Amino acid sequence: MSYRLYARPLPPFADPEQNPDAQLFDWVLQDASGDTQAHGEASTRAHIEQTLAQNALEKVILIGLIPGDETTFCVADIPARQSRFIQQALPFAVEEQVAQDIETVHLALGRHTPDGYQVAAIDNLQMARWQQLFSGWQHVRLDAIYPDAALLPATEGGWSLCLDGESVMLLSQRGEWLRMQADNLPLFAMTMATPSEDEVVAEIPVQVFGTETDLDSWQGAISEFSGSSGRLQVQTKPLEFSVLELLAWAHHQHLSQPVNLCQGAFSVKTSGASPLKPWKPLIAVAAVWFVVQVALEVGMGFYHQQKAEELQGQAMAVYREAFPGDRRTHAGNVRRVIEGQLRVAGSGSQDVDFITLMKFTGDQYSRVPNASAITFNSINYSRTRGELVVDVRADNYDRLSRLRNGLANQGLQAQIGSVVNEATGARGRLTVSGG
Repeated sequence: MSYRLYARPLPPFADPEQNPDAQLFDWVLQDASGDTQAHGEASTRAHIEQTLAQNALEKVILIGLIPGDETTFCVADIPARQSRFIQQALPFAVEEQVAQDIETVHLALGRHTPDGYQVAAIDNLQMARWQQLFSGWQHVRLDAIYPDAALLPATEGGWSLCLDGESVMLLSQRGEWLRMQADNLPLFAMTMATPSEDEVVAEIPVQVFGTETDLDSWQGAISEFSGSSGRLQVQTKPLEFSVLELLAWAHHQHLSQPVNLCQGAFSVKTSGASPLKPWKPLIAVAAVWFVVQVALEVGMGFYHQQKAEELQGQAMAVYREAFPGDRRTHAGNVRRVIEGQLRVAGSGSQDVDFITLMKFTGDQYSRVPNASAITFNSINYSRTRGELVVDVRADNYDRLSRLRNGLANQGLQAQIGSVVNEATGARGRLTVSGG
């Protein structure tokens, strides 16, 4: 069973190089079904690792959450669809939305929306500190780093807010996240209530999440926020658990689509060992064995095919010596031809008489599919030549050919001559004699 560990550092933030053990975290441990198995507040990294070790958990997926105001939300309108071209155009598409030199900024690409690609921008040095803070943990592997506000459950057509102590996290309907002081909510209400140029909205739904303590503490700010514009439909959602548990639950339920900051130079694939590394020798041996086995099977197939062709050639050489004038018989039907010839030979005499030829002709006639489409107009027999001549008509030439081939496979000489194709079918003269 796979587990997820959500860890959010608490201020003041310690320097990961100078004093990493001083950093405290709020954390939540989820199982594969999204249920919280353990959680803690203001815990050290050593305490979290010890908890995982006590429960014999290994390779837990670590998801780091950093303050939303550490990143800047941008939208990149890039017409390209190929990843290489998007990455090349990305710095130019968001340069005017970032308040510092674009060369010093790490850009993480998110999902594509009707407005463009969502982008998270963060200072390179700061991103390096955050990644170092979440790297090297025991019993876990770093999978992603997200801005915490980006994990809020989205509200369709409106905003999601979550009170978090003295701060408030916000997420808009288009995926924009930010974090600010809670006492600035009334000032921000007018911005939230302003519709876009092509949108006419009577009311904007706003969900405000928070613990009962936070909701009581900021009741006045929420009331002022609700009535400041007259267009906000505010609904409070008291939490029975911590803010971090809300974010972890929303992420597991796919109620948010945050941008993973671990991309490009900060990709976790380049900073950690591959989980398949211990299995590489075994994979190499299995691959070599597979190639050898396939080569052996192919080689045996060619060998047996060659032997079969040699045996067929020997059999046909013996048959040609016995029947040098037969050109219709090949390795595929030689057995049927010989069996037919033996049956003819066993009919009682060396010369095939009228009754025998009629018997074989009638037998093959009954074997032709839809034999009623074949009509015998006249039958003549020449004793001197030992030939049965049948004036035959069918709805198509294929049936005549099937009748002739069936007789030939019985070891008889069968030919169709004077074939005339008509609108209603084909007619011809079938000549049958002993083999």
